[in-house]
Amino acid sequence: MNQVETRKPQLGQIVRILRGRDTEKLAVIIGVVDERFILIADGDKRKFDQPKRKNILHVQLQDAISREVADSLRDTGRVTNGKLRFSLNKFREDCEAEAEQKGE
Repeated sequence: MNQVETRKPQLGQIVRILRGRDTEKLAVIIGVVDERFILIADGDKRKFDQPKRKNILHVQLQDAISREVADSLRDTGRVTNGKLRFSLNKFREDCEAEAEQKGE
């Protein structure tokens, strides 16, 4: 995972959903529709073939981009649902490890 310098949504970027049925869940940006809307998927409930179109104001952009997802989307235009789940699990583990270090 790499740090993000800009606050524009990018392919492969992890987001936390702030509004709607999936509030507080994580997802990955798999498409940018325009400056206002993005397409997100998590590989579990929201598969790559049925992404959620989400208003950018209803998500919180995280400071992490999944290079695996971004490279796959750039190379083939697709990404596997397993890769999406793997990226989100890795992000959760990294956050938990960071929280443990701060708590010590």
